[in-house]
Amino acid sequence: MAGKTTKTAAASLEDALWASANQLRSSMDAAEYKHVVLGLIFLKYVSDVFEKQRLKLDALSRDDSSDFYMPTDAARQSLLEDRDEYTGDGVFWVPEGHRWDDLRKAAKQAEIGRRIDDAMEAIEKENPTLKGVLPKNYSRRELTPATLGGLIDLFSNENLAAEEHESLDVLGRVFEYMLSKFANAEGKLGGEFFTPRSVVKLMVDMLEPFRGRVYDPACGSGGMFVQADRFVKAHNGSRNDISVFGQEQNPTTWRLAKMNLALRGIEANLGPQWGDSFTNDQHPDLRADFVIANPPFNIKGWGADQLAGDARWKYGVPPTNNANFAWVQHMLHHLSPTGTMATVLANGSLSSQSGGEGEIRAELVRKDRVECIVSLPGQLFFTTQIPVCLWFLTNDKSAKTVATERPQRSRAGEVLFIDARMLGTMVSRTNKEFTEADMARIADTFHAWRGEPGEQLYEDVPGFCASVTLEQIAEYGYALTPGRYVGSEGALVDDEPLDEKIARLTAEVRAGFEQRAELQHRVVSALSALEADNE
Repeated sequence: MAGKTTKTAAASLEDALWASANQLRSSMDAAEYKHVVLGLIFLKYVSDVFEKQRLKLDALSRDDSSDFYMPTDAARQSLLEDRDEYTGDGVFWVPEGHRWDDLRKAAKQAEIGRRIDDAMEAIEKENPTLKGVLPKNYSRRELTPATLGGLIDLFSNENLAAEEHESLDVLGRVFEYMLSKFANAEGKLGGEFFTPRSVVKLMVDMLEPFRGRVYDPACGSGGMFVQADRFVKAHNGSRNDISVFGQEQNPTTWRLAKMNLALRGIEANLGPQWGDSFTNDQHPDLRADFVIANPPFNIKGWGADQLAGDARWKYGVPPTNNANFAWVQHMLHHLSPTGTMATVLANGSLSSQSGGEGEIRAELVRKDRVECIVSLPGQLFFTTQIPVCLWFLTNDKSAKTVATERPQRSRAGEVLFIDARMLGTMVSRTNKEFTEADMARIADTFHAWRGEPGEQLYEDVPGFCASVTLEQIAEYGYALTPGRYVGSEGALVDDEPLDEKIARLTAEVRAGFEQRAELQHRVVSALSALEADNE
């Protein structure tokens, strides 16, 4: 009961902070205000961690049995301002005059915006891994001292004290919560940097990245990596068990990811700069044990004209007007020989025949790369009502072990289909989330199908899951819509991509009009003939 109460209190704190911060936003656009708020949370975090290290050093310097014992105040002060005593323990160095307490004291002053900019600049200068990452435009006219001072007072809330809530990682939770709220407020654009937490957790629970290299070529704000790190720690592992690699095309989102991961203490290689994964691959030689991603859906103009004959297109050349299968093949290219990948795609990828997509999908099936397909319910994402699904692929189903702790049986020649469209619970008027029970049901089904120790024996469940041979899939023209195989009601509703359905219906309607015109012509001709006979 105490644990539940603590979690509820933390959630209430997040709600209260969001409500207050949103009130201070006034008329500022959410996309701009996001960086203002998240930058200040990050500044509060690095200052809190710095002060915690400072208190630890101070206590050691006064303990005559400690290696750090300093007999005089001057010696103690010298130790407390020794940069190496902080950075050596992975703590960001925050220069004197630019710490949170300094800003809090100046929160009501007219030049507070400049003071924050100076603090961000100084912290970047002292910590090379943060170079070019932190926002430094707090002195804008639209950011009034009342707004900035109000935010500083808000985040000086005693309930955000790092020492008291260290086990909950409250500032990290607040940062993630704010990300989700801003994604919702921004609508479609917000989805470019944020994937709903329950979707990320489901993918991670299915992949089980206990150890190895984890890669996300469209990493957004880094949520996939945060959840993978949580998974490792929840299973008594160390964050050193995984190595994180990512890439992000949007420069502001790349900076958000750097802040998010730094705030979590996760060392990640996101490349020396932002860049497009197709035309400016920051990790060309990487072969990851796990690839996990939510790339943008159905994007056009993704650089196909620059990539003719690219080595990544082993299963077919992706169409120029849709990058879905370019993403899939890019991820497979970066997958180790025994690795596993998971990606979110629009449902059209399951059955589309446009631009050669059908042949690429067929080749992926024939080569036995597809491991599992999960159809998801609507309204999980803030930004789109397009039906979406999860694809799980691997380079070698016959491998007895992957980079997890659990061996698995070979499922060569089979694909698992899971129809999860009826799962999930509405958490707002417009959005749905998976419950813990939903995620456990899907993930446990996947692990049972793999034959992993400790799992119950796998069985097909009509309307929910089915293990299907490649020969059966070939009979259905290599369409991968789960409802077609598990036998759920309305299986054909999502079976046809919207653009193809519109084209088919348009053709049918036009054909109907032509038939009606022909029939009308024949009737008129017959009537005219009757009139001629009666004259």
